[in-house]
Amino acid sequence: AASPWEAGGCRAGRPLTRPLHPADMSFRKVVRQSKFRHVFGQPVKNDQCYEDIRVSRVTWDSTFCAVNPKFLAVIVEASGGGAFLVLPLSKTGRIDKAYPTVCGHTGPVLDIDWCPHNDEVIASGSEDCTVMVWQIPENGLVSPLTEPVVVLEGHTKRVGIVTWHPTARNVLLSAGCDNVVLIWNVGTAEELYRLDSLHPDLIYNVSWNHNGSLFCSACKDKSVRIIDPRRGTLVAEREKAHEGARPMRAIFLADGKVFTTGFSRMSERQLALWDPANLEEPMALQELDSSNGALLPFYDPDTNVVYVCGKGDSSIRYFEITDESPYIHFLNTFTSKEPQRGMGSMPKRGLEVSKCEIARFYKLHERKCEPIVMTVPRKSDLFQDDLYPDTAGPEAALEAEEWVSGRDADPILISLREAYVPSKHRDLKVSRRNVLSDSRPAVAPGSTRPGASTPAASNTTAPSSSLTGAGEAGKLEEVMQELRALRALVKEQGERIGRLEEQLGRMEN
Repeated sequence: AASPWEAGGCRAGRPLTRPLHPADMSFRKVVRQSKFRHVFGQPVKNDQCYEDIRVSRVTWDSTFCAVNPKFLAVIVEASGGGAFLVLPLSKTGRIDKAYPTVCGHTGPVLDIDWCPHNDEVIASGSEDCTVMVWQIPENGLVSPLTEPVVVLEGHTKRVGIVTWHPTARNVLLSAGCDNVVLIWNVGTAEELYRLDSLHPDLIYNVSWNHNGSLFCSACKDKSVRIIDPRRGTLVAEREKAHEGARPMRAIFLADGKVFTTGFSRMSERQLALWDPANLEEPMALQELDSSNGALLPFYDPDTNVVYVCGKGDSSIRYFEITDESPYIHFLNTFTSKEPQRGMGSMPKRGLEVSKCEIARFYKLHERKCEPIVMTVPRKSDLFQDDLYPDTAGPEAALEAEEWVSGRDADPILISLREAYVPSKHRDLKVSRRNVLSDSRPAVAPGSTRPGASTPAASNTTAPSSSLTGAGEAGKLEEVMQELRALRALVKEQGERIGRLEEQLGRMEN
């Protein structure tokens, strides 16, 4: 007998005992023919793992791990405060107990997130109620890092979520156990938006949409909310998205739909897909099993594959999301012996395209981190266009000020055909742009720049000078900023000229 997954994949939407309709039979073949049907996961050899890492024991449902094309960061046990390790990807093998950590927080670190626009910048949220942003030296740490570039203080309880805006430089979101979401301009250390009345209970997770115009959140009150941060308004809400009392997760997909994980009333783990235009009923709902670990979803917008890892599980399940019923198609399961304490996911630009690698996870055990490579088997050595459409690159599409003024922009895409195959090219393509953009917003020529002594910038002025790099890099940054400001001005004036000409035409008529 066909398994429930093979019978169309949807265990919750229809009875599994009914005979298969001919239409389902033909659809099943389509699913089988998916190019991701045979994706297989493989752990790397032991000498390529990171050994002797004391992974944090904090009981918080974050991933505890963040990775980018240069560094691996893992939240670790620390006496007398909070700390996380930052290792260059090449630093595999046994990690010395005395290896330096990032250790400026006075309470345990709960969440970390690499800046998508600068591979040397990472944000951390902690039980000490603060968010800190750190600049990691280009070749990794040689001594403990205790001085953050900027400290963001605004929460009254521990900060369990930090996540960077996907397309606007320097915009960072944090959410705390005070049920407040704050959005910051890291470049000026200012609080841009405070959303303190939208969540009546603990916020489990927050996820930006594709262009960062909205975010969705999963809350302990069992609601999934879609929020416009700049207006501070609730766009849509679904109460009891999952009826169980255990933690939920909600993430935006590239097409604007929302994917959630949670528990049923009977404590069965569930996946669901929602259309924000109509949150009355899920487009698809599937029950997985009755394990009790929270399900952490990782999404690849290029392939529309969602990888689901349960905390305490020893497996990664993956599903393809399509526009045809039943929408969520089970692909396969990667299983290993050891349960996972946390998980990090490599951005697409850090993968080895020559080996048809479509995802790489960094699985945390109790005392080590093990990379797991997901590969599509292909015989050809040529670049596989269908597996690697252009993907989000490291360049920001907007400045913080542009986003605040109401502009939205999709991520700036790069081709992986040549950009990241040879490792020596990789560094050249990664933007070394300072996170804090020299702490000065881009302004139009003729207007004055805020001085370094202004209160908003005072937090960041001293450390940021070390970020800009010396000589040429600093000048290049300044020229680029001026260029962006001029482009924005020219565009604005062009639109104004168009409006005036239109007005003049009407008056002459």
